[in-house]
Amino acid sequence: MALPVRQQVTYWGIAWAIFILALWYLGDIMLPFVLGGAIAYFLDPVADRLEKMGLSRVLSTVIITLTTLVVSIIMLLAIVPMLIEQTLALIELAPKFASDLLAFVNTRFPELMQDGSVVQRSLQTIGDAVKDHGGDLLQGFLSSAMSLINVVALMVIVPVVAFYLLLDWDDMVAKVDDLIPRDYAPTIRHLAAEIDRTLAAFIRGMGTVCMLLGAYYAIALMLVGLQFGLVVGFVAGILTFIPYIGALIGGALAIGLGLFQFWGDWVSLGLVGGIFAFGQVIEGNVLTPKLVGSSVGLHPVWLIFALSVFGALFGFVGMLVAVPLAASIGVVARFMIGQYTGSKLYTGHAGTEKD
Repeated sequence: MALPVRQQVTYWGIAWAIFILALWYLGDIMLPFVLGGAIAYFLDPVADRLEKMGLSRVLSTVIITLTTLVVSIIMLLAIVPMLIEQTLALIELAPKFASDLLAFVNTRFPELMQDGSVVQRSLQTIGDAVKDHGGDLLQGFLSSAMSLINVVALMVIVPVVAFYLLLDWDDMVAKVDDLIPRDYAPTIRHLAAEIDRTLAAFIRGMGTVCMLLGAYYAIALMLVGLQFGLVVGFVAGILTFIPYIGALIGGALAIGLGLFQFWGDWVSLGLVGGIFAFGQVIEGNVLTPKLVGSSVGLHPVWLIFALSVFGALFGFVGMLVAVPLAASIGVVARFMIGQYTGSKLYTGHAGTEKD
């Protein structure tokens, strides 16, 4: 016999309270384990496919781990130093960009730069802020990043956690399935399958789209000759995870830098704009339909809201769990709406007469 609704609500409320408190007090400690779990979830289909090809789970996990480590080391040695170098150079040149922007506006649009005008005061404030706080911003970012993401945790704990979770993933899923209350097992399995489908389509699909687009933007912009093409491509690739935001911010950043570097060279400037236009065409017509699909069910506004709320409350760990939680809540909400629209509360007398 099923538990009364009041007791079910109590138990689920306690479970949610424990989860929120764990995120609140153990966020930094949980970070490598959350990252390891995300990596294992991302790579589990690869391990399953290798198993279907005749390899054991242990051998599949070892091959995936070694391949991932080799790729990561290559990126750390070849790409990360260049990315840091370009980021530092961009921060150092920010005051010059601000001064050049003031001079450009003053030359081309002198009426906007009259003493005391709104535009003049705004640009002057931006320039002063960049000059005074640019270095402090970078130093604060680096120090907070180092305190948040411990190097030892990333280089040691995360790969170890990812390896063992990937090795035992199917067994863990089976054990969790055995612990599901029997009365609700079919419903919970249905919801879990829907959540997994949504996460697989969004996280695995969008993760692949982000990497492909980021690599395309970085390589293409560097070939065109944009000074900070790698940084722009990296930013645009990461922000592609949030629909429309990556292209908007990445394109604005690339074109803004291109205006300073290529002013008068309209061919190069047009190539910069064309790179992002072509990237959007490929993303919208090829990458996203093929890798993500059209039935993910995560509205961009809901996703941005979840990232903002959990990021503000729980920091970087909150942003990592925001997407899975947003997907789970969305699936449960759609299920509850379906239950409601099929109930007598919704149909009322009309539903009774139709029956």
